[in-house]
Amino acid sequence: MITDTSPLMSVYEGWDGHQRSLIRTIAPLSPQQLAYRPAPHLRSVGEIASHLSLGRVGWFQRMQAPGSKEVVRQVNGWEDEHRIVENAAELVRRLEVTWQMIETTLNSWTISDLAQTYQHTYWGKTYAISRQWTIWRIMSHDLHHGGELVILLGIQGINAPELGDLGGHITEPPLAEPS
Repeated sequence: MITDTSPLMSVYEGWDGHQRSLIRTIAPLSPQQLAYRPAPHLRSVGEIASHLSLGRVGWFQRMQAPGSKEVVRQVNGWEDEHRIVENAAELVRRLEVTWQMIETTLNSWTISDLAQTYQHTYWGKTYAISRQWTIWRIMSHDLHHGGELVILLGIQGINAPELGDLGGHITEPPLAEPS
């Protein structure tokens, strides 16, 4: 039974499966596959993967999530994003580093922590953003861009079944008890 004191991982279970699917999809890609973009004004496969990790850092740092300060220090040391978008190993490393921050947060915070807010100014307006809003924002961001990756890889003839056909959710649910 989930209660207000349950860790957030009990609510967001399955996101870790999507993370594994992202890693397994990006890791084997060549520089040419990562450089693919369907049109000059759209992001490449590698730029989308990099954007995923940078989005995680930005939003989790805003809400002062556990481990986010350390990841921000690492991000500040990361070279220019455009120099790594064709390097699968570096993209995977960044996804893993930022996932560790998310996992730490989900294991540290409880359901009752979701209502806490912080201020965020955007286009001249200051908002009271809840942790719930931020976590949902980043989870949906991961899912959205994971779908983009599947399409861009599919156009190249690259099958990404975990991220595509299985919806990026490879965590198998428990079997039902026989009735």
